[in-house]
Amino acid sequence: MAHMSTEAAPNLALWSTDYARSLAEASSLALTWPILSRAPRGDGHPVLVLPGLGASDLSTTVLRRFLRQQGYRTYRWKLGTNLGLTAKIVDGMPDRLADIRARNNGQPISIIGWSLGGIFARRLARATPESVRQVITLGSPIRLRDHAHSNAHWLYNLWRKRHVEDLNLPLEDGLGPLLVPATSVYSRLDGFVPWSACLDEPAENSENVEVRSSHLGFGQHPAVLYVVADRLAQKPGQWAPFRSPRMFRSAFPTR
Repeated sequence: MAHMSTEAAPNLALWSTDYARSLAEASSLALTWPILSRAPRGDGHPVLVLPGLGASDLSTTVLRRFLRQQGYRTYRWKLGTNLGLTAKIVDGMPDRLADIRARNNGQPISIIGWSLGGIFARRLARATPESVRQVITLGSPIRLRDHAHSNAHWLYNLWRKRHVEDLNLPLEDGLGPLLVPATSVYSRLDGFVPWSACLDEPAENSENVEVRSSHLGFGQHPAVLYVVADRLAQKPGQWAPFRSPRMFRSAFPTR
């Protein structure tokens, strides 16, 4: 079984340095972009990217640009700032997924979700597995047991009165694995959510991949981008766990 969530949010040192570390990670892209351009390429299928709490499509610009470079048809979520489970978001996400699938002749869509966006991505995959090819979550506390275990809980509570649904805690308690391949990318250096809450349950089509990233840096961290490209490149029905390339093995602590 996967580890359960830690009983506290990440410490002050991790939280207070998260933003600065994310800037350093973003700046490293200039050096690594030529290498990333040689990352595995897939069939160019559609990919929907969901932002984290308090963020909008602007936050996923680098990730979507990279995926377009790799040949994928990328889609924003087009629901503004992620405020949690508001009526606009609850109704809008399934509609957006259905619209993208219709534009692509019924082809299943891969969904990438950052933080809270990953929780929503898994929600979509459970509701309509036939529409989803795979789910990749980035720093998403999919097993969160208490809102206080997240250093962003104050932001979540700020908009809670606007929510039409609540997130039942512990998240995904008793739900079992997704019916589609799932990759959870997590970091022990995450300053916002406990890394152990990001671990998916072991299953035939699920995995956890560790990187050394800040929480705010997941969308532009070179190692994360490589994992995403590698996972998307897999052919339907031929999913296999991630194996880090020999030259980048140091970027993946547990690989």
